[in-house]
Amino acid sequence: MAGWMWLRCVLGPHLQRIHRSPDQSRPEGRAGRRGWSYQLRSLEKHTDSILGWASALWSLSYYSSPLLLCYLYRKGYISSSKLVPVSHYVGTVLVCLLGMACLRGWGRWKNSEYVHFISILEDTKKNNTPANKVRSLQHKATFDSIIDRKLSKAGVSLLKPEPRLRGAADSVLNSVRTLPCHIISFLIAHSFGRRMLYPGSVGLLQKAMRPMLQQGQARLIEEFDGQRNKLVACDGNEIDTMFVDRRRDGGQNGQTLVICCEGNAGFYEVGCMNTPLEGGYSVLGWNHPGFGGSTGVPFPQNEANAMDVVIQFAMHELGFQLTDIVIYAWSIGGFTASWAVMSYPEIQAVVLDASFDDLLPLALKVMPDSWRPLVQHTVRQYMNLNNAEQLLKYQGPVLLIRRTRDEIITTTGPEDVMSNRGNDLLLKLLQFRYPKIMTDEGIRVVRQWLGASNHIEEASVYSGYEVDDDWCVSVLQSYQADRDVSFPWSVGEDMTLEGRRQLALFLARKYMRNFETTHCTPLPASEFHSPWRL
Repeated sequence: MAGWMWLRCVLGPHLQRIHRSPDQSRPEGRAGRRGWSYQLRSLEKHTDSILGWASALWSLSYYSSPLLLCYLYRKGYISSSKLVPVSHYVGTVLVCLLGMACLRGWGRWKNSEYVHFISILEDTKKNNTPANKVRSLQHKATFDSIIDRKLSKAGVSLLKPEPRLRGAADSVLNSVRTLPCHIISFLIAHSFGRRMLYPGSVGLLQKAMRPMLQQGQARLIEEFDGQRNKLVACDGNEIDTMFVDRRRDGGQNGQTLVICCEGNAGFYEVGCMNTPLEGGYSVLGWNHPGFGGSTGVPFPQNEANAMDVVIQFAMHELGFQLTDIVIYAWSIGGFTASWAVMSYPEIQAVVLDASFDDLLPLALKVMPDSWRPLVQHTVRQYMNLNNAEQLLKYQGPVLLIRRTRDEIITTTGPEDVMSNRGNDLLLKLLQFRYPKIMTDEGIRVVRQWLGASNHIEEASVYSGYEVDDDWCVSVLQSYQADRDVSFPWSVGEDMTLEGRRQLALFLARKYMRNFETTHCTPLPASEFHSPWRL
């Protein structure tokens, strides 16, 4: 029995923090605290440190392996006579690391807190009763529930680039001719390309951020009574989530669930989830595949699969209707947010903060011009974040928040506000929904308004065209009442040029709000609003 418990301690997960409800007893010296970090004993602490350094060195060698292999080849070390001694050294190191893992297990076995945790974890796995769930939730390493989203292995549907029409013979010849490009694109996407696009999935960055993430997660659980859940997507990836329920607080905002989609280096522990929390909303945050406690890699298909199981969890386990859900996304999270409202059109609204219309222009910005065909092929085949294309499928309320000093989603620099790809997202949305208003003249005045980098310039452009807000609202309401049709609308086709200008500027200001700051500045709760609707 003792040997079996020691083996479970060897193979058990990291225990990082212990949570207690306010009425439970606490160890001596920890009175008044609802949670505390798990204290490692001397043996466990030192062996865990050695294994941590080994993991970091492995990560470094993994990312530098192409350069390292080239260097070893040029020095003549890649040969049978050299590899045999090296394999002996590697084997010795692996045996030593195995010994460290066994010693760490021994140290855990001698720690009553860890033994208590591993016992609760085993009981929960065998008998997942509500009582065991509560006990397991007191430890940060475990989860309240697991939701398994069963679909086909291919996953949820995505919008694919339209194929070019070719004859059968031409298609075969073209496939042979472009085969090297396909191979290179695959290697780029699955090596440095994915890590450049989602740096938060890099293990070294996560190790560096671990103390901050642990502190953020403890705050959500202990101050906001957050519930941590792990969901299983249809592709088998486990998605780490955090839910804060405000429905019992009595406020109107608490009846609305805000599902947060983080940026490419964002985690729910320290990300945009805090903005709706401060506004009193019920909030559900989740980590991208490969981020924090989520498994997998953040390719578009996996991202959409993760978003799907999060929405299913919100409906079937948390008890929210789609009409009670608002999707809030920051930066690259606009992809999963736009996919969500495209796939679940009954969702109440979507708020996109510092997001873009399409990844391709931003990818071309950071790559050499000579790589243009290769970049286009790689993005469209493996990283096609087509936010605008997906958003146009949604009929509900939309709010875009543009950072006027954004240094990430501009194609030239933060000083050129007209190169912000949020502008293109707005223009594409308005042109689709109101094509008779967004003629050449309508586009021109909206571009003039978008060129304003602060509220004073913005108000000057708006007042310069003498926009009458009440008149604009009455025109749109009258059109909606007479027809009650879905977008695109034909409103404005029999209108004067001056009327179309007014409506174009009015709609631009209703669909987009400016926030005078940089890309990574947290959005204050005062800037988070429900989208405009008639």
